[in-house]
Amino acid sequence: MKKIGFLSFGHWTPSAQSATRTAADTLLQSIDLAVEAERLGIDGAYFRVHHFARQLASPFPLLAACGAKTRKIELGTAVIDMRYENPHYMAEDAGAADLISGGRLQLGVSRGSPEQVIDGWRYFGYQPLEGEDDAAMGRRHVEEFLELLSGKGFAQPNPRPMFANPPGLLRLEPYSEGLRERIWWGAATNATAVWAAKLGMNLQSSTLKFDETGEPFHIQQAQQIRAYRAAWKEAGHAWEPRVSVSRSIFALVDDRDRAYFGRGGEEKDTIGFLDASTRAIFGRGYAAEPDVLIEQLRRDEAIAEADTLLLTIPNQLGVAYNAHVMEAILKLVAPALGWR
Repeated sequence: MKKIGFLSFGHWTPSAQSATRTAADTLLQSIDLAVEAERLGIDGAYFRVHHFARQLASPFPLLAACGAKTRKIELGTAVIDMRYENPHYMAEDAGAADLISGGRLQLGVSRGSPEQVIDGWRYFGYQPLEGEDDAAMGRRHVEEFLELLSGKGFAQPNPRPMFANPPGLLRLEPYSEGLRERIWWGAATNATAVWAAKLGMNLQSSTLKFDETGEPFHIQQAQQIRAYRAAWKEAGHAWEPRVSVSRSIFALVDDRDRAYFGRGGEEKDTIGFLDASTRAIFGRGYAAEPDVLIEQLRRDEAIAEADTLLLTIPNQLGVAYNAHVMEAILKLVAPALGWR
């Protein structure tokens, strides 16, 4: 059995070909899609976070709205770039959104990816400490965030407060019990996956990772997952971790599917460079008739290793079409692979 969710990058484009021409279109359709996904039996609605782009950015208003409109579906991110985040403010926002949803948040965080502007986090008021780079700053923000989610008091109370305080040091409010165990780390390397395991975070592995061995993407990703699970076991945490992978998967069942995704072009991994020295491998997409698709997916080692699969969706094609894409996977592909 696998949990199956969708992952939306939340694009909008002022084009006649786009169903999301404004930020309002994307936000409101994201809520509608979460509602529709829950009706279909999808397990999770996840959203990407990008700054300075025509994409979803601040996730907590959206997550709270989705939480108020749904009852069962998990609501998450994949991922929040922690270089841009104030851990204290984020802990308050996350606690509030989690309480509104009834404890359904699954927050993916990371050091982030190449962004639209140079050092965009500087515009948000952050800069690395002496001896840090921006990646280390992002990881430091994560560690501060995790500590705040523990619920331990740390702030000295005012002896003459406006309102009566509970005894002892104060924590941030609102506090949501259990959220600490529902934080995920988006890992691009084996080393950061192991680091996440030691800190007690779940693992999100996307369709991109640093090319560390030259092997096919799904094999490298499966090795990353195994390294993560070994590190988790060694750390001795008291709960079982979760692992997700993301894939673009389209069952070609009608003329719309064939027109959008039946032309091929994503059947192989690709290699690229995130900067002048960082070689990355990008995983292939899948688009085929259901019987062919099933056999292709059987050979994906990383999907087999993961307990959660996030389907990346083309949000600009609208709610109805994306619901069709998810329903085809649920009914025509997942049962044959033992996911349902």
